[in-house]
Amino acid sequence: MSTIDHIRNFAIIAHIDHGKSTIADRIIHRCGGLTEREMKDQVLDSMDIERERGITIKAQTVKLNYKAKDGKDYILNIIDTPGHVDFSYEVSRSLYACEGSILIVDSTQGVEAQTLANVYQALDINHEIVPVLNKIDLPASDTDKTKKQIEDVIGIDTNSSINCSGKTGEGIDEILEQIIKILPPPKGTINEILKCLLVDSWYDSYLGVVILVRVIDGKISKNMKIKMMSTNQEYVIEKVGVFTPKPKNIEELNTGEIGFIITGIKNLSETKVGDTICEANNPLKNALPGFKPSKPVVFCGLFPVDSSEYQKLKDGLAKLQLNDASFSYEPESSSALGLGFRCGFLGLLHLEIITERLEREFDINLLTTTPGVVYKVHLNNGKVIDLQNPSSLPDPSLISFIEEPWIKSTIITPDQYLGSIIKICQDKRGIQTNLSYSGNRAVINYEIPLNEVVFDFNDRLKSMTSGYASFDYEIIGHKEGDLVKLGILVNSEPVDALAMMVHKDFAQTIGREVCEKLKDLIPRHNFMIPVQAAIGGKIIARETIKGFKKDVLTKIHGGGARDRKRKLLDKQKKGKTRSKQFGRVEIPQEAFIGVLKINKDK
Repeated sequence: MSTIDHIRNFAIIAHIDHGKSTIADRIIHRCGGLTEREMKDQVLDSMDIERERGITIKAQTVKLNYKAKDGKDYILNIIDTPGHVDFSYEVSRSLYACEGSILIVDSTQGVEAQTLANVYQALDINHEIVPVLNKIDLPASDTDKTKKQIEDVIGIDTNSSINCSGKTGEGIDEILEQIIKILPPPKGTINEILKCLLVDSWYDSYLGVVILVRVIDGKISKNMKIKMMSTNQEYVIEKVGVFTPKPKNIEELNTGEIGFIITGIKNLSETKVGDTICEANNPLKNALPGFKPSKPVVFCGLFPVDSSEYQKLKDGLAKLQLNDASFSYEPESSSALGLGFRCGFLGLLHLEIITERLEREFDINLLTTTPGVVYKVHLNNGKVIDLQNPSSLPDPSLISFIEEPWIKSTIITPDQYLGSIIKICQDKRGIQTNLSYSGNRAVINYEIPLNEVVFDFNDRLKSMTSGYASFDYEIIGHKEGDLVKLGILVNSEPVDALAMMVHKDFAQTIGREVCEKLKDLIPRHNFMIPVQAAIGGKIIARETIKGFKKDVLTKIHGGGARDRKRKLLDKQKKGKTRSKQFGRVEIPQEAFIGVLKINKDK
């Protein structure tokens, strides 16, 4: 058994695509975690979708043994974290389980927005940081410039920084030595009563719920009776183990170590991330502070294209929720789309990944409604309701005011694109709070309503800056906004799936665009179909889809039969009125998808 001084717990943090998983692969390989035969790229990314996209979604942990140059054996616990803004909660909870971080910066790209966000999170909880400059094997690499950026923008000393290449393996030994030298060992006492942090949990179909823990004080061993402090439930530990990356069963986890326990829990809701675990016979008085729960910020409806797949969708969502507690869903029905679910996500990438996994793993054809955010509706009687679905907005006469969520965004961009970025932020009702420079790169801070950003902001930002700008955000709270519900009526019937909350100033423009789009996408019927956009009872835009017109006068020859012609035309008119009254307008799926893409085409 190694002493606590020989343990190092650290997270790997960086912007998306700066090489976290690749460097983790190299460290695992160097420490002999896996044999040459077992090694593969992105060894810690377990999902197919992670491999294909080259992104990390779920933070993964590994315990490695390393013999340092001073001849001593050390235990390294690595946590490879995601880089995308949607999964920042994964990063924050991973950091709490460690004492230090390796900050990886791509030496060809320099400091990006998510680099800042993650490193500030680490600094807030007093982490020691080892800066690493990756991708030095590329011709575009500029280590001096990147070091200067790290010093200017983040304010970290780069004298002890390491140049490395995840691809060739250059500099990996230096990183390991720096980890031993700079990062502190865990604090804690083995003789104290058990105090343990629940870092993560997921469902395994063979073992039930697997709980990832970090032992703060004491030790946790097999057959021990433990207690979850938030739920007051007691359990007996059946298995204790570590990931090397393969799961390996051990007898006990000591102070400062990270590993997993299995207690026979079958329901994931019993394990709250950030909970404190203690001994059942010797409970703690005070729980650990834990960390903020992840709250869904983007909501949308998921409906099966074929209504017979409803049960399949329900089972699929339940299974996905077992491994992703940050995702929520509840049943919803729509007159246009039938039965489905209202789902909450951490962001658009999270939404995209969940829908892709449903389609891929459970073979379901899905229809997604317009993503929206949660509004706080203050009623005249003093009540406040959380509004997820615009179609369930109360009557305007009952509403005092509506608040919408706002974000603080950080955009880092080469300064030649600054003008167009400021313009798009202003178009999105943004308020500039800061602008600073580091060499030829600008760091801009804007406060923007989340509703404006959630759909296409990141895509447009990337396309107008040729992919050079990076964007990160955090939610800062709700502010009152001049918002209205934009309803869409087809043949005087409201289509609740197309209802959306918009700012009053943009309502007319958006309404007109939606009507024009639907005119092109809804097929012609035997009768004329009005497509209208309305705010309350007021119509603000209209388009008409012309009906098919049969020429009823073909059978009349000669020019004198005026009365007969009139009779036939009147009869046709009555028939059309009747069919308009009773006929149902079938809105195809393409029409819904087309409306969703309106913003993206701009």
